Amino acid sequence: MADPAGPAFDIERAGVLRPVPHGFFGSAGGEHQFGFGGPGEEGAVRTLRAAAAQAIAANSTLLAPHQVHSPDVVAVGDAWPDEAEGRPVADALVTDRPGMALAIVTADCAPVLFADHKAGVIGAAHAGWRGAHGGVLENTLAAMVDMGGRLDRIAAAIGPTIARPSYEVDAAFRENFEPRDDIHFFDAPERDGKARWHFDLPGYILARLSRAGVARAEDLGLDTYSRPQRYHSYRRASQAGKANYGRQISIVALP
Repeated sequence: MADPAGPAFDIERAGVLRPVPHGFFGSAGGEHQFGFGGPGEEGAVRTLRAAAAQAIAANSTLLAPHQVHSPDVVAVGDAWPDEAEGRPVADALVTDRPGMALAIVTADCAPVLFADHKAGVIGAAHAGWRGAHGGVLENTLAAMVDMGGRLDRIAAAIGPTIARPSYEVDAAFRENFEPRDDIHFFDAPERDGKARWHFDLPGYILARLSRAGVARAEDLGLDTYSRPQRYHSYRRASQAGKANYGRQISIVALP
């Protein structure tokens, strides 16, 4: 459904983050591609990203890191140009500066947006399995607390990400996780007479947020892989033999 704040965009909101300005953007039927590493000319991508930020908070400045599947967080003070090269290398941002719109791009990994409305502190994290396992969520929360946020007030929402039925993995993948995680976040449905392990990325993220002390967290339950008309998917593109793939953008702002 098109969002009234930006008719050209397909935006989902999370109830747990209201009234903080935020949005999880879809591809609008494949028309919108928000990642500098994806298809399209750099200038067109930059313009689209800027327009997305304005759809969330008028007169805001979009800030996005160069993502590398790390646990690293940048505490945003001064803005930087939204260009393909030269942005801070990290997988999460936090700020308490009005006028900033923090953005994360994804294509199966989970975009996680955070807010402590009372403190005026927000965060955005790119959480694939490596980042989540490596501590990007906990590091984002710690950076927000350093800015005056409180764990008992911070809300978090997981946007469009690959869901367990779509996320088939092998035994080597499972070895990255502790036994308690293996019990809760993997299942083995049979196909062609063989067990096929599947990983629950959003469930794993929710559990880590809970362990970290976040009491209010929401998963929008939007599977990127199974919704080709609405979301880009790295796995779907790879299985189709495509050389490149598009990205969604997710934004949270302090007006």
